[in-house]
Amino acid sequence: MRHPYPIREIARQAGLSTATVDRVLNDRGNVRESTIREVHQAIKDLDRQQTQVRIGSRTFMIDIVMQTPERFSTAVREALEAELPSLQPAVVRSRFHFRETCPPGELIGTLDKIAKRGSQGVLLKAPDVPEVAAAVGRLVAADIPVVTLVTDLPHSPRLAYVGIDNRAAGATAAYLLQQWLGDRPGNVLTTISRGSFRGEEERDMGFRSAMRLAEPKRSLVEVTDSDGLDATQRELVLEALQRDEDIVAVYSMGGGNLATLDAFDALGRSCAVFIAHDLDHDNTRLLRERRLSAVLHHDLRQDMRRACQTIMRANKALPDGGSPLPSAIQVVTPFNLPPDASPAPLTA
Repeated sequence: MRHPYPIREIARQAGLSTATVDRVLNDRGNVRESTIREVHQAIKDLDRQQTQVRIGSRTFMIDIVMQTPERFSTAVREALEAELPSLQPAVVRSRFHFRETCPPGELIGTLDKIAKRGSQGVLLKAPDVPEVAAAVGRLVAADIPVVTLVTDLPHSPRLAYVGIDNRAAGATAAYLLQQWLGDRPGNVLTTISRGSFRGEEERDMGFRSAMRLAEPKRSLVEVTDSDGLDATQRELVLEALQRDEDIVAVYSMGGGNLATLDAFDALGRSCAVFIAHDLDHDNTRLLRERRLSAVLHHDLRQDMRRACQTIMRANKALPDGGSPLPSAIQVVTPFNLPPDASPAPLTA
């Protein structure tokens, strides 16, 4: 078993004599199987402790660049701050660059400034456009690893993507929506903050594909390019509802759900089924009030921890753990809200 440790150090870790450890490592025999396992376990323990020593004195400065509504950037900041203790003994410092909406040039300017100034990693949520992919290339050329969060940039040299399988999420939304609607006639409103976000585009593709198989006669009415901002979202949804009186359900891929429901209320219309994404503060309240049917949620704290660990691996502070697997998709209803959000009481 290859290892970098002196026999004396392994013996001290295992609580055995140096002679016994020497016999195990050099296959000299006359050693119980349990003792061999103790020696191998001691080497594994030393490996883990060596990793802790390697990162214990290091500080990692990372930049978090996101184009997203404030409600989601707030959730990201809170999730990261909650996970910082789990990253100890390493110290992670963060610089936040949040924009609710901005022209591509402004976002690219931010990335280029980071490339020039330096950073140990960038967590990025941005539109999937060639200019952004090129800016990611310049970061990587400057030896700055980039991890995409929630929405991917697959044609860029980013290191990894952390988030859910968005096509599977869209198909899950279609399944739930059709189960609840059943044979009830009516059309479905789909809302996307902006088509250039790869994650929402993939949710839309998964949803449309599953809906075509489940109920091909049900029309899908799209609202897009609101950036998830409430004022814009409300006007776009009002226009869609006025054009189509048969809309009875909503699949929201990009937020603005308070505004969407307000548009239904303004016209005296009811929404039979409403599927949304992410347990931010707005969606948690709407779920408690039974105004959302279900929220497709993923553990954002776990995502932030995995994203930071990926950057630490890129900086040789942790052993290679392979590419991150997609985050688990949780279907949250008023009855299985996380422990820090009490479900609404039953009504008669």
